[in-house]
Order: sequence, then C-alpha cells, then structure tokens
Amino acid sequence: MMTIDDIMVKAPVIPVLVMDDITMAEPVARTLVKAGLPVIEVTLRTPAALDIIEAMSKVEGAIIGAGTVLNETDLKNSMEAGAQFIVAPGLTEPLSKAAIAQKIPYLPGISNPSDIMRGLALGLTRFKFFPAEALGGIPTLKAFSAPFHNCRFCPTGGITAASAKDWLALNAVLCVGGSWILPSGTVDLNELRKRAEQAAQLGN
Repeated sequence: MMTIDDIMVKAPVIPVLVMDDITMAEPVARTLVKAGLPVIEVTLRTPAALDIIEAMSKVEGAIIGAGTVLNETDLKNSMEAGAQFIVAPGLTEPLSKAAIAQKIPYLPGISNPSDIMRGLALGLTRFKFFPAEALGGIPTLKAFSAPFHNCRFCPTGGITAASAKDWLALNAVLCVGGSWILPSGTVDLNELRKRAEQAAQLGN
C-alpha cells in the first residue's frame, strides 16, 4: 500500500474536484492521468461524489482520494467506494484515529500550530494547510514550518495556476491542491487537458 508521502510526491498538483455528473467521471480521470496528474481528490460535496470515486477508481493509473471527509461514516463510505487516500478539511481525534487504524493514507487539514501539535501527538507529520490563502498564504506556512521542521504540507484553498509555483518552491511543501484544474460548471476535456499538462510541469 502507498504511503501519504508516496501520494504527495506523485505530481506537483492534486486536482481538487467538485463533480456531480457521473458520466464525466471516467473521461475526467483518464484526461488527468494522461496529462500527468494521476492523484485526484474528489470532494464529498455532491450526492454523486461516492459514485464518482468508484467510477474513477477503475481508470488505470488513477490514484483516487476522497476529500471533505468529516467523520468516521464518511471515511467508511469513501473506502468502500474505492478511495485510496483520505483528505479532511480539519483535524479531529476520532477521524484521525479511525484513518490510522484503517492504515489508509491520510491528510488532515490544519490551520494553526495547535492543529499541527495535535496531529504530531497522533503520529502524523503530513498535513493539508487549509484554507491556505485565506490564512495568510506563504508567509504563514513559512512561519509554521520553522518550529515544525519535520512536517510537510499540501496547501489548498485559493491557490491558482499563477501562484502554485511559489508555493511549490517552499521546502515544506510537497504538493498543492488545485481547484483551478477543473472549475465548477460544464467539463471541457480539452481545456482540462491543457490546465493539467501545465500543472504537471510545475514540478520541473
């Protein structure tokens, strides 16, 4: 089984998807994998999210995770749908302990030093910094990374194609979450491919 580190270094950007059209699940996953972004986070923000995770999980080369996982029920449902990793917007002890017990790669959200310290107490060192830009952006994460030098982050929230490279230049950042890859609305696979290919080059 992959570790959360394995997943975070697969590509510089993890597309963060909010989708409700299951017919587009496999085409979107195939497009992202072919463009060089195999790690995909499907947020549990729509009624179709679990079905979309299940459909995308069948695409060769795709590493599908569930995002916006809030509790143990979400965790169970996501794993049953085929999620290979779990992303939460915050850090709670019940969810964290359940994810650790299931031995599934897990990326909880943090927004302050206390969150990080609670995570460290649970044996976690990999975190989602969320909402990244709203919390002060790069200067804030730089301040966090000094006392927590053994931690690595996936900043998510407000990051754009233009700002992603600056985030990725930080030693503490292994990847970024990108909702700009597939904005809400109608899916244009050609536009998706272009955005994904550009994002995949950010790590070079």
